Amino acid sequence: MREQVALAQYTTIRLGGSARYFADCGSEEEVRESLRFARGRGIPVQIIGGGSNVVFPDAGFPGLVLRVVLGGVTIREDRNAADVAAGAGVVWDELVEETVRRGLSGIECLSGIPGFVGGTPIQNVGAYGQEVAETITGVTCLSRDSLERVTLDAASCGFGYRTSRFKRADRDRYVVLGVTFRLRRNAVPTLRYPELANAVAEQGDLARLTPAEAVRLVRETVLALRRRKSMVLDADDPNTKSVGSFFLNPVLSPEAFAELERRWKTGGGSVPIPTFPTPNGVKVPAAWLVEQAGFQKGHRKDGAGISSRHALALVNLGGTTAQLLALAEEIERAVQQKFGVRLEREPVVVSAGSPPDAQTHLARSRRDPH
Repeated sequence: MREQVALAQYTTIRLGGSARYFADCGSEEEVRESLRFARGRGIPVQIIGGGSNVVFPDAGFPGLVLRVVLGGVTIREDRNAADVAAGAGVVWDELVEETVRRGLSGIECLSGIPGFVGGTPIQNVGAYGQEVAETITGVTCLSRDSLERVTLDAASCGFGYRTSRFKRADRDRYVVLGVTFRLRRNAVPTLRYPELANAVAEQGDLARLTPAEAVRLVRETVLALRRRKSMVLDADDPNTKSVGSFFLNPVLSPEAFAELERRWKTGGGSVPIPTFPTPNGVKVPAAWLVEQAGFQKGHRKDGAGISSRHALALVNLGGTTAQLLALAEEIERAVQQKFGVRLEREPVVVSAGSPPDAQTHLARSRRDPH
């Protein structure tokens, strides 16, 4: 347990003041003891992991910031599948890299996403047509009320587009300790996202490769695509000083989409509005809405800006959290006024002096440009 710890060093956006208390927890019992510590002092708790989907205020956090760093990976393979169990503090992309090295498929399209394993079920992390809900078989948690261990199967997690019960109904109820996945062996990856499928086709024909070769090619292609958008952490790339995509792609009802089209055409729009297929409505790229509302890649205001490579990534240009959030609010107002669409923020924005907004281990979905 440490006091007055600068939080910027623990987040990918490098913003935020100091935590009154800070604890790295590498075991279940350390998590339990840290929660008891906070309860005894009546202070709020903010859970973090890789810090890639959280924004702390300039004033810092008056309670305990608890960073879950439980490690350990176990992989049990049979003829056609493998069960992969990983601690919440395992670096996500290192887990993806290891499973791909073994020729296992199911999370290869999620390569390059920063953060820890523990955050993946919270956000139902996804990218390029793949999401963890497809492969997660169980999530082991610690109840923040009872301090007892609970294991939830996939059906109990309430997965949806970039969401889960951990983010909605049971917000702040659990601390994720570990996640188990069921991956495939000897299976060629299925590519659902056109941009990725076209990029892979330029490199080779998956049908002519062994399953192990195919899954490696998909990972390499995903990493290349993400690097072009500055969606892979790189100390030499200022665009990666962000939380990835700051806004979710809105999923609109048919009526809401019709209103969006009406506003677009009334304003002089002639080209069709881009959409993604979804069973729950019409998904519209938030990046398109942001740019059409007047905020282009590379836009800058004070010490914050928009990535020069992706319109959804708000970046820290040496400024403050207040400046970043002011830019976010300006974008939200412009999109609302022009299109009647309210953008939803993807990262957890922690309030100073109030209970935490949500548990966060990983960024996304966060850093998912799709």
